[in-house]
Amino acid sequence: MESINIAEKYGKFTAHWTPKIIAESNGQLVKLAKLKGDFIWHNHEAEDELFMIMKGVLTIEFRDKSITLKEGEMIVVPKGVDHRPKAEEEAWVLLVEPVSTYHTGNVKSERTVENQEWI
Repeated sequence: MESINIAEKYGKFTAHWTPKIIAESNGQLVKLAKLKGDFIWHNHEAEDELFMIMKGVLTIEFRDKSITLKEGEMIVVPKGVDHRPKAEEEAWVLLVEPVSTYHTGNVKSERTVENQEWI
């Protein structure tokens, strides 16, 4: 057991849309990501996905609406729901999702990160 300095962890990477794992608890991974621009439409068939905004603003588009999240806000995207995150300016996000969750669900693209790195 040791404390984790989240701000320090964000300082260890610059790439957008490449989540970094910082902890695991009860089969759930805690990840940090820097997001900028539009991502791809995808869903996670069997897993919910929690987004917490640490810095900036993130909009998550759904097929029927969009939700904009500001610093300190969070949302849980239920399993099976198509979504596309986007950020006009760089946003720092904390994600909580099961170990089994694929980065882009069943959608494969040039943005898919197969082996997410621990930092």
